Amino acid sequence: MTEALSFIHRFERGAATEPPLLLLHGTGGDENDLLPLGEMIAPGATMLSPRGKVLENGMPRFFRRLADGVFDEDDVRRRAVDLADFIVAASARYGVPVPIALGYSNGANTAAAVLLLRPEALAGAILLRATLPLSETTPVDLTGKPVLILSGAMDPMMSPERAARLASLLQSYGAVVEHRTLPSGHELSQTDVNLAKQWLSASSPA
Repeated sequence: MTEALSFIHRFERGAATEPPLLLLHGTGGDENDLLPLGEMIAPGATMLSPRGKVLENGMPRFFRRLADGVFDEDDVRRRAVDLADFIVAASARYGVPVPIALGYSNGANTAAAVLLLRPEALAGAILLRATLPLSETTPVDLTGKPVLILSGAMDPMMSPERAARLASLLQSYGAVVEHRTLPSGHELSQTDVNLAKQWLSASSPA
């Protein structure tokens, strides 16, 4: 763990042949939270895992919300740009390629915001239980960027309908999007792991 860059984070160097993963935790997580998930989805891959800077009742997040499901969109924009700057700086510091984001819940929404605001900072994204983080966006070039969105049919926090709107928006900007709705809630399952692992293997360069 180091604080030399703008986010407290973990960096775990893995095989150079695998695309690095940017791990973005959900509310209450930290820089250690998604390392086991990342290892299950991409064994041996390089992992960059920052801790969100916003505290909500003492729980780390990547941006503020005004209420459940109501985001402070000015903060979303500001924090997404800040995170993108960190990703670029960390990639240069550690000498690794642009990463693919693996985000859960708040982390998935943050990754989506980075794609919509600073697309050059990510090579693609796996968005687990995501929703559309911004009500208004300006078109960006996402041509060819692979994105996997996995929703829960019974998720009370991130509805599949709003995730479908996110998928449609990313597609309209050129991303190659796969959106699947699973028979689950907000929690993750082994099915999420299996689908993400298969998708990542198929999306990675040969």
